Amino acid sequence: MRTLWRGIVRVAFWSYERGTWQYDIAVIGIVLFVFFSPRIIHFNDQPPIGPPPSQAMIQLRGMAPGQIATYRVDARLLASPIRTPELEHDLHATVQKNIQDLRQGHFEIVRIEPIRGEGSTVAYYDVSIKP
Repeated sequence: MRTLWRGIVRVAFWSYERGTWQYDIAVIGIVLFVFFSPRIIHFNDQPPIGPPPSQAMIQLRGMAPGQIATYRVDARLLASPIRTPELEHDLHATVQKNIQDLRQGHFEIVRIEPIRGEGSTVAYYDVSIKP
């Protein structure tokens, strides 16, 4: 038992000389850890898309009769400016996350209207929401 403990201490403090089989085993263990730990340990280190929510720009533009609210959503909050089914889903998630009144409730996006900025790129979306 004492020999095993001494071996663990020597590996932990890197006491083996270069070229010994114990040194080679320690290096192989480190290399295996570096290559296989991302597959076993999920680090969740994906970069955030868009500006942080504290800088999120969502403004209430108007409230129509029948409780349809129109919000202006900054296009930088979304991953893709192309009109796809994912755009509606992303807008729904962004509005729900950033507007306190809509966090718990269910709502429906009635209309999405892109507002173009410089260079004909989409700067904002006017999103009409029906609770």
